[in-house]
Amino acid sequence: MKAKVLVAGAAAEGPALVLSAPISFWGGVNPKTGLIEDVRHPEHGASIAGTILCLPGTIGSSSAAAVLLELVAVDLAPAAIILHEPDAILLLGLIVAQEMGYQTPIAVELDREKFEGLNGEKLRVAGDGDIAIAA
Repeated sequence: MKAKVLVAGAAAEGPALVLSAPISFWGGVNPKTGLIEDVRHPEHGASIAGTILCLPGTIGSSSAAAVLLELVAVDLAPAAIILHEPDAILLLGLIVAQEMGYQTPIAVELDREKFEGLNGEKLRVAGDGDIAIAA
């Protein structure tokens, strides 16, 4: 599958975590553990660290960038982020992390209908946005 690169980053490989509902990083993800802490979220308790995180949507908060930056800084960020549609605030966290010298996850855009069947699969996301199931 070919995805549109939103923020360049390192090529990544890891298990796909396809969220079944949008999430707010502010209050929804613990920046000290990488766990989804919103008790109302269907994937409550799951770790996003090292995953290929597939987001069907985000719930806006201007603090989402800061939470993602914190996750990058402590090596608890996803290995890659696949968004259904760009979220400028969330992506800003990756851009700031790059400017601060951190190796950041690549972020790409892919229609959420293509998320189907990916959960738990080991995915590889190339620097050009190519997404493949890893052997």
